[in-house]
Amino acid sequence: MTTELISKQLVKYLEQRGVEYIFGLCGHTNIAVLAALSEAKTLKFVNTRHEQIAAHMADGYARAKRTTAVVLSHLGPGLTNASTGVANAALDSVPMVVIAGDIPSHYYGKHPHQEINLHADASQSEIYRPFCKRVWRVERPDLFPEILEKAFQLAETGRPGPVLISVPMDIFSMQVDTKLFERLSHHTKSVHKPSLDEVVAERIVHTLAKAERPVIYAGGGIMLADAADELAAFADHLSLPVAHSLMGKGVVPDDHPLTIGMTGFWGTQFVNDKCRNADWVIGLGTRFAEADCSSWENEYTFSFPPAKLIHIDIDPSEIGRNYPVEIGVATDLKAALAVLIRVAKRLYPDGVRNEKLRDEIASFRSEFQAKNRQHVNNEAFPMRPERILADVRAVLPRDAIITTDVGWNKNGVGQQFPIYTPGSILTPGGFATMGFGSPAALGAKLAQPHRVVVALVGDGGFGQNPAALATAAEEGIPVVWVVMNNGAYGTIAGLEMAHYGTTFGCVFKKGSSGEPYSPDFAAIARGFGVDGVKVASAAEFKPALEKAIASGRPCVLDVSMKNEPVPTSGHWNINDIYTPEGGRHVKHAALD
Repeated sequence: MTTELISKQLVKYLEQRGVEYIFGLCGHTNIAVLAALSEAKTLKFVNTRHEQIAAHMADGYARAKRTTAVVLSHLGPGLTNASTGVANAALDSVPMVVIAGDIPSHYYGKHPHQEINLHADASQSEIYRPFCKRVWRVERPDLFPEILEKAFQLAETGRPGPVLISVPMDIFSMQVDTKLFERLSHHTKSVHKPSLDEVVAERIVHTLAKAERPVIYAGGGIMLADAADELAAFADHLSLPVAHSLMGKGVVPDDHPLTIGMTGFWGTQFVNDKCRNADWVIGLGTRFAEADCSSWENEYTFSFPPAKLIHIDIDPSEIGRNYPVEIGVATDLKAALAVLIRVAKRLYPDGVRNEKLRDEIASFRSEFQAKNRQHVNNEAFPMRPERILADVRAVLPRDAIITTDVGWNKNGVGQQFPIYTPGSILTPGGFATMGFGSPAALGAKLAQPHRVVVALVGDGGFGQNPAALATAAEEGIPVVWVVMNNGAYGTIAGLEMAHYGTTFGCVFKKGSSGEPYSPDFAAIARGFGVDGVKVASAAEFKPALEKAIASGRPCVLDVSMKNEPVPTSGHWNINDIYTPEGGRHVKHAALD
């Protein structure tokens, strides 16, 4: 029998699986793995200054690479630090394997250093149970190989998501029979996914082709299934308008003649009306989330009934969760759309043409752009957010990757920033995590080193994880951060002002003087060894961004921005909670 340390076998397994990076932070429980990583041939450890940064980097990498990311964590505070990033990945269905050191197995019940055990011994893995697909605590070294293989398979199949393997630190240093790892090479690394049968496909195609006002509603599941091309082909063949959720942004390019835009609270009146007045909606890879669906109230975005719903998703628990479904299918979206296209071409070989719809969409876009033009061309400083977004779009190539955080840089981007390449916008959807965008951009750049990567983040979000700059400097990752700096948690400030007439606790001020306050993020960047530019006028921003991208170096652009709420036409019933007497929907008040 040939044996080897589990830590060394772990590294070899990850390399054989094709894992390129493992993101994490050291701790006394995982140094056996770090020592093994020092001898790795193709696997690189990316050292971060905070576990949340590691998890968000892994998340961005997984989305941009369309693969499973790996995180290495310490026990206790390491695991709790990473939890926000892992939960964010979970709610956005991002596959991730988290490997965490745990207390030594022989100290069970003794409450060793940094253990969390107020209610149970050796139970740190329970912290992750609410948002991970599965958590394992490895009890014996011979079980570790099988658990590792199961972890990757579970993270990648069905609805993707994170899993946790909690490993007592002494087990990392134990010998294990190498045959236990070798036998894993005989197991498939890609499980075939369910498809759609022809009979159901025919029913769906006939229904949509005969509908008077059909709409496709696309979610982030399209990107998870790598089904963007199939979606565009299906929409084209039957002339179906494509609305999308926040997470579905860019699944069909925003300049495609059938894309109508994002729905819900931050959607436009045009797209909300199109969805609300539809007679048939086909939801693809979406969970019909609250803000995207105007709190599921029929007056604003979707109206089921009288509209009828076809819902296709890999996760059967999402079908019918928020709306009644006429036709529900639990299947892989790429496979399902391939069948739908084949059936549509057989039943309607000449396709369905609807020039009136295309003209209507083109007219709406032209009108929207005209209404926004005064803001886009505004030379005022601090800059209008619309001007910042327009300048960024003008500079970037079509396939540039954008990461966002929360606030204008998420909601405004969803509404106004054109995405031309499917999968090129990475945003925190389900968990809406402030602090995601900055480190996620680093992971995305590692995944796609030949593409431009820009993080559009607010000052609140950038301030959450500035230590990501250290990783950028150490690893030489040329990301550009555009800090849309309004000196506030602007979105929440807008809500508070609209309903309570104050921005208390939401606007950054200096001490008792009440003067506006903001760190100099450009100077902070330079302190980390990263280029930093504090933009001083609207005219300076675009050239500064062009220069930063051309430099091939990490760079922070600190851009003062006017604190303006994102225009809304949808509904979110938190407004009714704040101001019950104000009616069903209270508009944001402008902020001075």
